Amino acid sequence: MKAITVTPGKADAAQIEDIDEPAESDGPVLVETLAVGICGTDAEINAGDYGWAPPGHARLVLGHESIGRVKEAPSGSGLAAGDYVVGIVRRPDPEPCYSCAVGEWDFCRNGKYTEHGIKELDGFMRERYRAQPDALVKVDPSLGELGVLLEPTSVVAKAWDETWKMGNRATWRPRTAVVTGAGPIGLLAALIGKQKGLEVHVIDQVSDGLKPELVGALGATYHTGSIEEACESPDVVIECTGVASLVFDAIEHVGSGGVVCLTGVSSAHRIEVDAGMVNREMVLQNEAVVGSVNANRRHYELAADALAQADHDWLAKLVNRRVAMGNFSEALSRKPEDVKVVIEINK
Repeated sequence: MKAITVTPGKADAAQIEDIDEPAESDGPVLVETLAVGICGTDAEINAGDYGWAPPGHARLVLGHESIGRVKEAPSGSGLAAGDYVVGIVRRPDPEPCYSCAVGEWDFCRNGKYTEHGIKELDGFMRERYRAQPDALVKVDPSLGELGVLLEPTSVVAKAWDETWKMGNRATWRPRTAVVTGAGPIGLLAALIGKQKGLEVHVIDQVSDGLKPELVGALGATYHTGSIEEACESPDVVIECTGVASLVFDAIEHVGSGGVVCLTGVSSAHRIEVDAGMVNREMVLQNEAVVGSVNANRRHYELAADALAQADHDWLAKLVNRRVAMGNFSEALSRKPEDVKVVIEINK
């Protein structure tokens, strides 16, 4: 079967190649891959920045944002032929640590977890794969291939879950939220914020085009300025860019008793910060700042519920570019107007 593979650590090494059919030891459920979403992680792995092939292999099958259709499943698995499913990216370490042992592999304590398409497990940019039933999440059939948005939605479902836990350390009645960044993660974070009944403000750099349109269609408000200009003392800031200056801007301008949740990963960049101001703001205003990455099964299920409730026409606009498997390199090259790009595997 065909797959898109890379040589980790080597720049621009992605190619289509023939690989073996998935081993039955991978699991009893056979899934036909329909589409795989592209994100910055895939581009960084193809640039040779990181990535780890499975033990004993030189190449890694790319792709961690998937949607597929079950071809075979054993009775009693909760799955049947024809079901739309998404593969969970991170798998617990084999030891396991005490977090992995209870299904919280997103909090793995020893770093021995594996991740499809990233770390020591082949990804989903292949025509077929096998999995254990508990490594798959069923998608509402009405979503169909829009289920490719489930993995990025799981990231923000966890971010909101962590934010709510932090807010509920006291009596908490949040009304306003700011989301920084209107990429797929930011837009999906705004979606869940609106589903929670909050007044949502989204900040990004572009002044027109698809991003402002998508924000407006949610009933949220789009801004191109600062957090302070967008919303005075928001109860929540979900930071989705990783821009270091925005991180500290969020801490400075979140409201009293508010929560800042960081989902973006910053690159190495020196900025001048008044550390005393940061300390004063956090202590005197009872602020909480939490970092959030990856997701466990519960977050995937929360994400599946959020997508099932969403306007499917709105979700369809999020996927603004589809690329055939044979033209995969076009998907790995980002265009200014891109929101979410997917590679169609079995078409």
